[in-house]
Amino acid sequence: MRIVVAHNRYREAQPSGENTIVDSEIAQLTAAGVEVLPFIRSSDEIPSMSKAAKALLPISPIWAPRAQHDLSRLLTEHRPDVLHLHNPYPLLSPWVVRTAHRHGVPVVQTVHNYRQVCSSGIYFRDGVICQDCKGRVLGVPAIKHRCYRDSAAQSALMATTLAVHRGTWRSVDRYIALTSAIADHLRDYGIPDERIVVKPNSVPDPGRPAPLGDGFLYMARLSPEKGVDLLLDAWRRHPVGALGTLRVAGDGELRHLVEAAAAERPDVVYLGQLDRAGVRAAVEASAVVIVAAMWHDVLPTVIIEALSSGRPVLGTALGGIPYLLGADAPHEPAGTGPAAVASAVAGGGGRAGAG
Repeated sequence: MRIVVAHNRYREAQPSGENTIVDSEIAQLTAAGVEVLPFIRSSDEIPSMSKAAKALLPISPIWAPRAQHDLSRLLTEHRPDVLHLHNPYPLLSPWVVRTAHRHGVPVVQTVHNYRQVCSSGIYFRDGVICQDCKGRVLGVPAIKHRCYRDSAAQSALMATTLAVHRGTWRSVDRYIALTSAIADHLRDYGIPDERIVVKPNSVPDPGRPAPLGDGFLYMARLSPEKGVDLLLDAWRRHPVGALGTLRVAGDGELRHLVEAAAAERPDVVYLGQLDRAGVRAAVEASAVVIVAAMWHDVLPTVIIEALSSGRPVLGTALGGIPYLLGADAPHEPAGTGPAAVASAVAGGGGRAGAG
């Protein structure tokens, strides 16, 4: 079997579970004897693009002509059995679905977020869960609130892209929903049941778990929807050392908050951005991994990695977190604030989440 795996990689400067999963799936498929033809672009390519290429960037979410040309050539030359799409933005565009179909190639997409409906893809705005664009042909609220890259112009472009490609998304031959909640999201969008399969992500077995380390590990993009500020507030409510050590790995717009907390308190340690070896070492050095997502995070890869390494997880009850930890596992409801998080941490609430 011959598969094209199409993915626009997120910037390497920020953690991306989606990038990790795509790399892992390519390796697993190859090991299973499947011929994989990666059709990969990266957002890290944008700064080094020519002026002509950059001039086309505003329309690339809608069409991306260079990507369509390159994909068409790949499909003509190799005649694959299927195209497996992950993230198309901004350099591939959902138009790759149309290009594949024009060549008679069926398309499967793994749904990692809510980008069929939401311009930011995460149903989160101004510190709270938001679904104002749900059910709308054009996401006017996304434009009004500058939901995509904090830009009215880019939000208008993305909202237009989602409107233009409603038919494109509905033509995908098979969707891989990572959880039952994502399957519901797709049904609500108009995708029939027979074109949806629920298949959670996985990571390679790292082998026998190392003995538990100490303290808590938070490992994610440092942005508001990921809840790192909630954790920092929880630690500030207690004397130094009362909750144990909080190690923070990642990068993003809230990095300055983490650096400030680490400078103020010896029980907050900033690890910076880690490579794969660093991620594994950080997980093994911890006793509990914390996932403080404040949005309906679809299926956090960090939880899968933590559980595979024998580490318990403490998480908020949103998105795919209860799906992974189990309905009866301890977790904190969204919106309970830093006091509730601190109470859960102090009580060791995550230990039952190791499953």
